[in-house]
This record gives sequence, structure tokens and C-alpha cells, in this order.
Amino acid sequence: MVQLIVGKKGKGKTKCLLDKVNNEVKNIAGSVVYLDKSTQHMFELNNKVRLINVNDYGVENADQFLGFVEGILSQDHDLQQMYFDSFLDIAHLRGEDIRTAVNKLRDLSAQFKTEFILSVSMDKSELPEELVPLVIIDL
Repeated sequence: MVQLIVGKKGKGKTKCLLDKVNNEVKNIAGSVVYLDKSTQHMFELNNKVRLINVNDYGVENADQFLGFVEGILSQDHDLQQMYFDSFLDIAHLRGEDIRTAVNKLRDLSAQFKTEFILSVSMDKSELPEELVPLVIIDL
């Protein structure tokens, strides 16, 4: 399953994402990973959540980002949820069509039984129509 938290920059998506991960990790038997563009939120995350700063790994485009995600999935067979803060930035999709990447994440979710929760700096009205049903929070 892929879920989206959407809204323009500065609307509070990161706070919603942090609240969601910290609430969910209490009830999850498997692993939880939080991908971000820095380690700024390290102390706001429950210590059971693994924070990964994507910028430390030289990811330069959307294909590399998806390969990076697949690499994480391949190393942790108990991975239950992945949270992506600043999705457009860490996946190098700002100003691009996000459908292909989101559809790939949907395929990975189905294959590996991992949930993906994405923070996307776009208004709900800017999303491609097929992605609107994935929105769980619209700020």
C-alpha cells in the first residue's frame, strides 16, 4: 500500500509524518525505516525507527532512488513500513511526473508486503487523478 500526505511546503506534512510513524511503530512487529534528506529529525523519531539520510548515498535521480529503496528492501525481510519525508526531493522528482515512481512503489509494496507513506509537497489538486485516492492527509 502507498499512502500520500500532501500539501504545499510549510503546511506541516513532516509533523504529520513524524506523528504517524511514532504512533504506528508501537503496534508494528516488523522494522520501520524513515528516509529523509538530512538527520534533522533524528531526535523526534522513536528509537525503533531507522532514519536514513538519502543524501549520504549519492542518489542522483529517480531510478537510483528506486534502486536504493529496493536495496533496503533486500536487506531487511521484516521491513513493514517505509516513510519518505520530502519525497519529491529525495527521489529527485520535483517538477516531474511522479506517477511512474509511485506505481513502482505500489508494485514493490505488493511484492514485499511493505507499506510506503510519502510526504509530497503538492496540493491535492496538482496530483495526477489516478493518485488522488492514495491521499490520507491533505493539508
